Amino acid sequence: MAGGGLSKARLARLHPVLAAHVARGDMPGMVALVARGDEVVVEAIGTQSFGGAPMRRDTIFRIASMTKLVTAAAVLLLVEECKLRLADPVEHFLPELANRTVLRTPESPLDDTVPARRSITVRDLLTFTFGLGAVMEWPPKYPIQKAVDELGVAPGPWQPNFSADEFMKRLGRLPLIHQPGERWLYHTGSDILGVLIARVSGQTLEAFFQERLFAPLGMRDTGFQVPAAKLERLATAYMIDPEKQALTFFDDAADSRWSRPPAFAAGGSGLVSTVDDFHSFLRMLLDKGRHGREQILARPTVELMMSDQLTDGQKQGAEIFFGMGASWGMGGAVITRRTDVSTTPGRFGWDGGYGTTAHVDPAERMIGILMTQRMMESPQPPAVFSDFWTSTYQAIDD
Repeated sequence: MAGGGLSKARLARLHPVLAAHVARGDMPGMVALVARGDEVVVEAIGTQSFGGAPMRRDTIFRIASMTKLVTAAAVLLLVEECKLRLADPVEHFLPELANRTVLRTPESPLDDTVPARRSITVRDLLTFTFGLGAVMEWPPKYPIQKAVDELGVAPGPWQPNFSADEFMKRLGRLPLIHQPGERWLYHTGSDILGVLIARVSGQTLEAFFQERLFAPLGMRDTGFQVPAAKLERLATAYMIDPEKQALTFFDDAADSRWSRPPAFAAGGSGLVSTVDDFHSFLRMLLDKGRHGREQILARPTVELMMSDQLTDGQKQGAEIFFGMGASWGMGGAVITRRTDVSTTPGRFGWDGGYGTTAHVDPAERMIGILMTQRMMESPQPPAVFSDFWTSTYQAIDD
């Protein structure tokens, strides 16, 4: 295990590298956190919106798919209590997923199906191999892509604007794209897991998160809604207008969707957080489930969550997400091969499509978090992510 810290001289490179992206107008600002051992460094750069208030350490960001890490941890809490088992079919709690049919091929018409060979399990949902998710064909050309879009359950930047029960009802109308356990497909499994947590626990998803994770970890600014008293700390989110090729509002903090309770608390993408809150969550994982004197998750559970769960066959077709050096654990990606300065085998985490990235590296005893609100335009990381990770890892001092 690495035992050193961070070189002050080398870490000083981080600020100007990140500030250059703000100076170019790529985004109005960002907050970065780098931690190694007991050393924690935070950089707040730019403003919360173009022409707005200065960015601050406790600025609140929409973390999009970084939510998946929290959702997976919450499911594993229920697994530890034997309220769920990884191999159990989920249809007892999610009857909408019982008696599935499966498309003969992903390109098939919706009525060209065969029966599912087996039930969908908790493990299938955690590993994104249950049979539905993002089909990476653009522009959309398969009937199933059109169907999920028309039903409002397609993976994308917007959370569903209807209830969790309605979400499951609509999913239940669809055939699976692949047999359960056969292939990895992005995103949808986490939204279903959020519904599963609520139904198993008898609580709302936010209440369960708050009681079992956010309160014990001191994550005071993390949730599915920003209270009125905290709205001044919410950054504005931007996206590229494809016609003008210029930044435009995705979600203006002055009238944010996140200022109101969501119709659907999305386990795949709905949370807001801060760098310090998310550092607390990742530090718990780095410390093998422990936070202070409390064991939030057992060490073997954390090791399971952060271990490669996929076969080569299951990853087929997902190369745009994993390249040649990564795979999927439960809730996040696992680096499997050194392909860059920052890709330590065993590093675990994920990116958020609104412009955030967060990973924990057990081998280096290191955590990195970058939060912007410039929407990603591809599963491939934007330049600011790459520059952040390179600047972070080149600062290792041992």
